[in-house]
This record gives sequence, structure tokens and C-alpha cells, in this order.
Amino acid sequence: MSRIGRSPIIVPSGVTVEIQENEVRVKGPKGELSRKINPEMTVKREGDVLVVTRPSDAREHRAQHGLTRTLIANMVDGVNTGFEKNLEVVGVGYRAEKAGEKLVLKLGYSHAIEIDPGEGISFSVEGNNKIKVSGINKELVGKVAARIKEARRPDSYKGKGVRYAGEKVRIKPGKAGKAIGGKK
Repeated sequence: MSRIGRSPIIVPSGVTVEIQENEVRVKGPKGELSRKINPEMTVKREGDVLVVTRPSDAREHRAQHGLTRTLIANMVDGVNTGFEKNLEVVGVGYRAEKAGEKLVLKLGYSHAIEIDPGEGISFSVEGNNKIKVSGINKELVGKVAARIKEARRPDSYKGKGVRYAGEKVRIKPGKAGKAIGGKK
């Protein structure tokens, strides 16, 4: 059995789970999520625990087992506590600000870049260079954070751009070799 798939999902108090044929609905203090799952996987509730089982040890069933369990666990965590991604804007003159619900990025282009959060996602900006993307759907939070990062990926020579908080950017040495062996 899959190590991930066989571990139970603990449902905290205040979270309700409805299991229908091939759909799981989760309601909690932060909101409501629903997802269709593979009809071959079975989800059962035993008290405060959800258990996902698979019909056989076929390769596809083993893969779907762990995936289904993880998706349901992320839904339970999302409606209970939520998810967030932190980004940093690095560079002279680069800044982020919030205009209504939208995020406005000034990243050295001739125009400002506006990013719409979409449903269930919210932005918060601390200072001029720290962005927090938060929501209850882990998949959407990651997609929106990646879209913000794509606006200006970190430069490999100076390190300027948008990066995840704590991300290490490898800086290339540049033209140091030319300065040593210059013309005489």
C-alpha cells in the first residue's frame, strides 16, 4: 500500500465532510471546497477520520490512491487554516502595491503590471517589497503566486526580480574574466 494513501485524514472540529459517489465536499470556518475524485477510489468516514482505499494494487490505482488522499487532506486543511505563499520583490525601483483587490507591480517595464486575484484569493502587501498570497485552495494559491513570479523572474546576474521568500538565487560572475586580461 501507498504510505501516503494509507495514512488517515483527521477531520478537526468545525469541519464537515460530505461524501457522495465521486465527489467530496468540505465545509469549514474559512469556506467551502468540493472536488470530484476518481470513481474507483473509495472514501469512508470513521468517526473523526477519513480513510481512502483503492480496489487493487495496479500501478494506476496505487498512483491515484496517494493523490486522492493528498487532495482531500489539502481541502480539509484549507477550509480550517488556509494556505499562503510569500514573495519578495528585489531591485532598485521595483515595488508592489495594492489597488482595490488587484495587485499592481512596477518591475522596470514601461508599464505597471496588474494581477487580478480571482475568486477565493487575497493579496496583502507589506512595505513596498513583500507580497502575501492567501486562500483556501492550495492549488489556486500556488498558481497565482507563480503568475506573480513570472512577471519578472530573478535575474541571474544581479538577482533583481520577484522570488519566493527565502528562495536562493544563484548569481553568475558576469564579465570578471575580461577585466583581468584587458588590452595593453
